[in-house]
Amino acid sequence: MGRITLEKVQKKFGDVEVIPPLDLTIEDGEFVVFVGPSGCGKSTLLRLIAGLEDVSGGEIRIDGKPATDLPPAKRGLAMVFQSYALYPHMSVRKNIAFPMKMAGMSQEEQDEKISKAAEVLNLTDYLDRRPGQLSGGQRQRVAIGRAIVREPAAFLFDEPLSNLDAALRVGMRLEISELHKRLETTMVYVTHDQVEAMTMADKIVVLRAGNIEQVGSPLELYKTPRNTFVAGFIGSPKMNLIEGDIARKHDARTIGVRPEHLQVVDSGGTFTGKVGVAEHLGSDTFFHVHLDEMDEPMTVRAGGEVGLSHGDTIHLSPQPDKIHRFDDRGLRIA
Repeated sequence: MGRITLEKVQKKFGDVEVIPPLDLTIEDGEFVVFVGPSGCGKSTLLRLIAGLEDVSGGEIRIDGKPATDLPPAKRGLAMVFQSYALYPHMSVRKNIAFPMKMAGMSQEEQDEKISKAAEVLNLTDYLDRRPGQLSGGQRQRVAIGRAIVREPAAFLFDEPLSNLDAALRVGMRLEISELHKRLETTMVYVTHDQVEAMTMADKIVVLRAGNIEQVGSPLELYKTPRNTFVAGFIGSPKMNLIEGDIARKHDARTIGVRPEHLQVVDSGGTFTGKVGVAEHLGSDTFFHVHLDEMDEPMTVRAGGEVGLSHGDTIHLSPQPDKIHRFDDRGLRIA
């Protein structure tokens, strides 16, 4: 079991409140991702759950039992950090065994758990190697293996892929997602990369300045962002946010249109501008279009066969049922 409940949890550093009181429930078996810009409090919130930081107020419960005052070792959680924190002089086998050895587990039980973890993580052939003989992705798998053998109520991941190159990030993202399906254990994952959040999460928690802006499934946040912050943060490329006369025609202060919901038309259209940078990716092309009514370029996702280039005039029409409306406070208009 791995249900985690936060009730009015707050964190202050001196007089500075970095996390105002917040409520959050992470259900047993969920893959929950904390996402937000740098400094939004996501890692601090994870460390509060882990017990690595003391709460300034509120209550943390794990499987219904009070955990606020429990030391990290008593919470039944396993944390995987951004740095692998492996012992370089030990083999993979000994690195994975270390927490079990410290717990006084028998050698027979250690061997059984190491074997199972290595099989799940495709590390069986590397058990007698040292970390220096492994790739970055393999070292991260060893760190995860060390967490798996503890059989925790939940895994806590603090930006575990940020030290990997782009190709390894994609591969490890898939491996962690697959691991979650196999283990069916609660996972809480911190990242600043909203693509990781969208592709991995059952539930996303979007944070800004310590506040929860929205909680929901990836599709919920994509289709119905609660405010302009979530609208601009979730989605890649980000949503185009437009103010002025065009927004007022929709009885809104701001309207939002995602790049994939703008259609290139032969003439007329709602927007007319000049193509700036065109990013050709084969199946897709991203046009960055300069409009008189917008300070920033509008991003358009079009098919790879659209033959426009820098300086060309482009006409655009948003799909009518895909326009998002926001009021003066930046909140979604139903």
